[in-house]
Amino acid sequence: MAEQHPIKSTLSKIKASTTYFFVVIITAFLMNNFYVHFQHLQFASKWLITTLIILALLAIILYFQTLPYPVYLLDFSCYKPENASKCSKKTLMELSRAWGTFSNESLDFQKKVLDRSGLGDETYIPGSILRVPCEPTFTEARKETEVLMYGAVDGLFAKIDINPTDIGILVLNCGVVSTTPSLSSHIVNKYKLRSNIMSYNLSGMGCSAGVISIDLAKDLLRVNKNSYALVVSVEAGSTSWHLGNDRSMLVANCVLRIGATAILLSNKRSDKRWAKYELAHTVRTHQGANDEAFDCVTVRHDSQGKVGVSLSKELIGIARNALKANLTALGPLVLPLSEKLMFFGTLVAKKVFKRYKMKSYIPNFKLAFEHFCVHAGGKGVLDGVQKNLRLTDWDMEPSRMTLYRFGNTSSTSIWYELAYAEAKGRVKKGDRIWQIAFGSGFKCNSVVWRALRNVNPAQEINPWMDEIDSFPVDVPK
Repeated sequence: MAEQHPIKSTLSKIKASTTYFFVVIITAFLMNNFYVHFQHLQFASKWLITTLIILALLAIILYFQTLPYPVYLLDFSCYKPENASKCSKKTLMELSRAWGTFSNESLDFQKKVLDRSGLGDETYIPGSILRVPCEPTFTEARKETEVLMYGAVDGLFAKIDINPTDIGILVLNCGVVSTTPSLSSHIVNKYKLRSNIMSYNLSGMGCSAGVISIDLAKDLLRVNKNSYALVVSVEAGSTSWHLGNDRSMLVANCVLRIGATAILLSNKRSDKRWAKYELAHTVRTHQGANDEAFDCVTVRHDSQGKVGVSLSKELIGIARNALKANLTALGPLVLPLSEKLMFFGTLVAKKVFKRYKMKSYIPNFKLAFEHFCVHAGGKGVLDGVQKNLRLTDWDMEPSRMTLYRFGNTSSTSIWYELAYAEAKGRVKKGDRIWQIAFGSGFKCNSVVWRALRNVNPAQEINPWMDEIDSFPVDVPK
């Protein structure tokens, strides 16, 4: 565990000493009043009651000392790449033909996928892919990743007046780019973070890694008092861009795009007055014990030795099962009692009374959340979640518009979606936000936030702000 900053350590000791001083004063006051009003009691009785009062006060102190520290989200930033990185579907097809690595059948297949993808014509792809010939090298991927993550962190520091040396925890996740020194070390070096920072670098954890990073930061904040945690999610997948003819890998070319987010968390109770959100729950479920689930999203080489992200045909079904497992764990934490009873009643009817043909009751999660940020993994994923949870087009708007405008930005997509809701002025004090993401392995992870204040879009620095009035747009279903 990292050592606490000397000044903060001194302040903590002063605060603790002050607390105990007031406890002593209160105890003395109570004792004095007790002896004045109960002088007639015997000596033994007085000491018994005195002991009980002291024990009660100590129990109260212990209770408040052991309460878990809250986790507040102070603010976050989503990076908007430069216009030079924009790539329309038409441009991508022209580049694919110019590279000369795809067969005519593969080109036709990519066009069909792009036409049905739900993506618009202003998504961003790595600069190394926008060239002829393309250069999906490790060196280029490292440069692109630096631009993305530094852009997100710079954007966060522009929104929040904080000294980088005050940050005690750093968690970074990136799916397929893993460097030495680590990307988290790049952040430490760039912003000159302090030498005793607790730094973590997550890789290979897929599109749900953003939630995993939040969960890890939460656990660290629960045991490190008066701390700030910086969480960075970044995706720049040029090294996994497929230049062969394996159809399971060509789908990823059509939907995966670049993005980065930076989030600042705090466990200081005094920060509640200006924080945006308070963390309510994180729920992680893993289907990796199932071989089909384990293999449904992989980075591998095809028969010609060309790398790519392979997506199996069973992906949608596996995602459905993963969602069900996550909802089973999340439901008891967030659903009202009426929905829990309905779900339990149908479960008993099927299991105990053998009514196997009875449909399972699907709880109404709209009673638990005001906003839904569903990972923009693809049109099929969003369609499936909307149908299974019986969500409206309004509920799914942030996810579908994020897919349209930015594409599948992997672990960062749920933050572009929350930024969309903020830009629309939809987030009000007390609202509950559900972010849910799917990832390789196969994982389904959820995080729930509660808004601590109204979010005024006029005061936001947000990747949507200069174009939010043009959304939503009609996307062919």
